[in-house]
Amino acid sequence: MIGFIRGKLVTKTPPILVLDVQGVGYEIEAPMTTFYNLPAMGESVHLHTHLVVREDAHILFGFSTEADRLMFRTLIKVNGVGPKLALTILSGQSADEFHRCIHDNDTAALIRLPGVGKKTAERLIIEMRDKLPAQSSATSDSSNPEQGSGLARSSAKQEAISALCALGYKAQDASKMVQNIAQEDKSCEDIIRLALQGKAK
Repeated sequence: MIGFIRGKLVTKTPPILVLDVQGVGYEIEAPMTTFYNLPAMGESVHLHTHLVVREDAHILFGFSTEADRLMFRTLIKVNGVGPKLALTILSGQSADEFHRCIHDNDTAALIRLPGVGKKTAERLIIEMRDKLPAQSSATSDSSNPEQGSGLARSSAKQEAISALCALGYKAQDASKMVQNIAQEDKSCEDIIRLALQGKAK
């Protein structure tokens, strides 16, 4: 098992980023909570990781905090929740919001996430209630996303739509989620965060 990885940030196209570790490029899938905290391109990144081994692929998932990785590992133990859906849940809600949904039996908020139907939401609440990891002040701080990514404005919005589609949203819904977001000096990560916040309301 690969416990963590440290390397130079080479590319980031949510939900995938690539780290250069001594000349080897590691492709890593990560939730948006991790993308919000990535440094500038070319800088060093340290991620907590979880390796999923399938017959057709070995997929490495990365997280900016141990709390997010623990939440991911707890989620994939729930019947019917795979790594892809766990990543979507972590991208669509903060750890605090997810804790609230579970403790308040708020299936409506969970159903707003792509791929989460009524039965899955109910199963999450039932199975996660006693399994949730303790909340920690060390959860990722999403208030300081990377600025000045250098992307053209139209490109940033298009990349945000593509990222939302990769997270499970339909293309038409993803377009609607970002179309009314004022885009001045906003990075792709800014647009995605605002779109997800709007969807959660």
